[in-house]
Parts: sequence; structure tokens; C-alpha cells
Amino acid sequence: MRKAKSVLIGLCASIVFLCSFAVHAQLPDFTELVERASPAVVNISTRKKIEQERVYGGRDTFMFPELEGLPPIFRDFFEHSFPAPRSPGKSPRRQQQAQSLGSGFIISADGYILTNNHVIEGADEIIVRLSDRSELVAKLVGADPRTDVALLKVKGKDLPTLKMGQSKQLKVGEWVLAIGSPFGFDHSVTAGIVSAKGRNLPNENYVPFIQTDVAINPGNSGGPLFNMKGEVVGINSQIFTRSGGFMGLSFAIPMEVAMDVAEQLKKSGRVERGWLGVIIQEVNKDLAESFGLEKPAGALVAQVLDNSPAAKGGLQVGDVILSMNGQPVVMSADLPHLIGALKPGATARLEVMREGARKNVQVKVGAAPGEGDEQTVVGQSSSKGTSNRLGITVADLTDEQKKAIDLQSGVVIQEVKEGPAAMIGLRPGDVITHLDNQVIDSAKTFVKVMDKLPKERSLSMRVLRQGRASFITFKLNR
Repeated sequence: MRKAKSVLIGLCASIVFLCSFAVHAQLPDFTELVERASPAVVNISTRKKIEQERVYGGRDTFMFPELEGLPPIFRDFFEHSFPAPRSPGKSPRRQQQAQSLGSGFIISADGYILTNNHVIEGADEIIVRLSDRSELVAKLVGADPRTDVALLKVKGKDLPTLKMGQSKQLKVGEWVLAIGSPFGFDHSVTAGIVSAKGRNLPNENYVPFIQTDVAINPGNSGGPLFNMKGEVVGINSQIFTRSGGFMGLSFAIPMEVAMDVAEQLKKSGRVERGWLGVIIQEVNKDLAESFGLEKPAGALVAQVLDNSPAAKGGLQVGDVILSMNGQPVVMSADLPHLIGALKPGATARLEVMREGARKNVQVKVGAAPGEGDEQTVVGQSSSKGTSNRLGITVADLTDEQKKAIDLQSGVVIQEVKEGPAAMIGLRPGDVITHLDNQVIDSAKTFVKVMDKLPKERSLSMRVLRQGRASFITFKLNR
């Protein structure tokens, strides 16, 4: 009996060992990748001269903006302290150097380096520290704030480089690894998996981010994201955080986007990207129903800018763009990525849903302009119309209003009462240009269309607010 128990215990121990071995055997080994790639990853520090009054009785420090919010003991560790006179008082303004830290990586043996624009933005001096701890002064070749990519150049030859990969070949769940300088700790290695691809972030129209759960912190910005082949597939750029540190959501710029920007910066010092000249919005379930779509998809054209490529190509307000050059537009944010990747002068073949039917529109894209100021609606109007079903009072646009917002038709909301309008967020001053896919050219037309609207069905309305147009949906219960 005892012998049988001993055999059983030994068998169980063997099974546990084999299971443990099998689990460990499935985990990736990053050691060779790190040894091979680390020499081409660099630390980047910048200095910027700022004017500041000197206060005696305190101490002067180099400031690391990315370390703000850390406990004092960690800030003291990272910041270089210098003694100052003890007597209280102020002296004339003087120059102080603000220093920040980031990461980067070498892409050519003659010294070209990629990093984030926000790492070097506004810097008077850029210092690159290599893996052997030697330091080189870097020259800014060019930067593109819209993609947050910057290209640097240092003097050197036969420098270690990294192999570029294709982010489009990444699969969700695949292992990836980052090397950088979080909080100034050079060549720190963190690993994780790809959480999502083509992720869209607010105010980032031209980058389909790679989302990972790789631990990224201040100082990792600009560093490389590797696949298991040791190829760079992205530039670590942003984190989602409520604490100032890593919370499980990291975002990297795809390498195809970064290299396209780098080549343009290297060639001309600036970046050109395609531009349609439309304001678009997401198509939700209610909008899809109101525009005759089987499911939510595409980019809804809420506004077509005058004299833009879209206007010249025949795009119309209310068109839902479903594909571009054969590539599907699933989410509205897919469109800026696709159009931005085209060069000015290229042709965009768009499939659109218009008035319940699919149509093909060809647009010759232009060059993306700078950011413009939004226009506002001002003044009062005369002819009024009221709709108790929606709960608003509207009026015809005056000639001055039409000129100010560059419209030929529409009605302005003068009063919002209790009812559906208040529930969907309409405000006085909003301009309504379309209702249930019909053009609203006057308050009289608005009332006429409103009276015929069906109940318990998703209805769309195009609203212009502070120069920006969008479609909203609502339902009437009476």
C-alpha cells in the first residue's frame, strides 16, 4: 500500500513538473531580441531656455515635466539639485534650462533617428545618448505634429540600426516588446501583447494606433515597439492614464505611418497628405436606419467645405462614404487615415450611399491646409416658425448670418423648450439645414416637414454649431 502511495505521489509530482515545464516552454524568450536590438535604442534629453525669476532661499533644479506628479522622493532622485543662496529675496530675471527625457532609435547607419515630436518640441538643444553612454548633439531634420513623429540626425557612421517591420501584419494577441527610458531608466524592457489595431484617439485623425498592454511610462515616448522577429512595428507614443503612470493601455504609431513621414521629412523637411475638405461623423444605429443602411458603417458627410476637393468632386452633405479605392470605411475615423495616406493630386474613388442608393464618386484630393478658425452664428432674424412636437422656435437666417456662416439656407434656433429638442442637446443659436434628409430653406419649410414626420422611427437632423456641422438622430412619440 505504501509503495503504491509512493508511486502515485511520484506520478503526480511528475505530472505537475511536466505541466509547469509545458507552460514555461510556451512563454516567449526575449533575451536574444533584447541583446540584438538594445544598441540601436537611444536616450534623448532636451534643453530649453526659459525666463524665470530667481528666488533666494530655495533651490534651483533642472525640471523634468514628465516627472510631475511623482512623490518627492522620486523627483529628488531624478532631478539634479544645485545649491542657492539662503537669504530671502528676488534677483533680476535669468535663464533657466528645462530638461525632459524621452527615447528614440537609429534607423540608418549614418545617424538618422526617429522619436516623437512631443519629446523634442520647443527644444533649444537635443542630446542623444547611445548604449555605450557616449553623447551626441542631434540636429532636428523635421517634425510632424499631426502624427507626432520627429526625425533627428547625428554625426556618425556604422551606427547600430534596427530592422523595420510591417504593423499591418501584426495580429491581436501577438507578443510585442518595448525598449526605452521610463523615468530616465535607460534601456528598460517591457513586454505584452497587441490589444487592438487601428485604434482611433481624440484629436489624432491621421494615425491608426496600435494598442498594447506593454507597460509604457513617461520617458518611453519615442522608443521602438518590436515584434518577436526583432522588427520595429511601431513608435511608443501615448498612454491612457488617470494617475500619470501606466494603466494597461498603451498606443504606438504604426511603422508604415512613421517611415512615410520620415522619408518626407528627410526629403523636404515637411509632410504632405491628402485632403478631401469634409467634416464627417460616425454612423450609429439610428443614423444607419435613417439613411437606409443595413448596419452602422461608413463616414457620414456632415459638411462639405466650399472650393474643397470634395465640393469639386461632387460629394454632398448626407452622403455616407462606405469605401475608398476599394478599402472599406467601417468607422468614420478610417477615412482620414486612408485619405491622408494619399498624395495631393491622387484620385480617391469613393463608394457612397446617397438617398438610399449606392453611387461612385471620384475626387482628386488636395493638400491638407493648416487649422482654421471656427465660424460662429450671430445676430437675430425675422420670420419665425414654431414646432411643438420638437419643442423649439426657429427663424429664418438673416443675410448677415448667411454670410457669416457661408450658408444659402437653413433656420436658426431661437428658443428650446421642454421636449425632444432639449433631450438631444439642441441649443439656441444652432442652425438646422436638413431634417429627415430634406433641405430646410426657411422656417415655413421646417414646420411643413416637421408636421409630416413619422412617430417611433429614427429621424436625422443636420445641425451647424460654431461652424461645425453634424447629424443627430431623434424619435418623436407624438
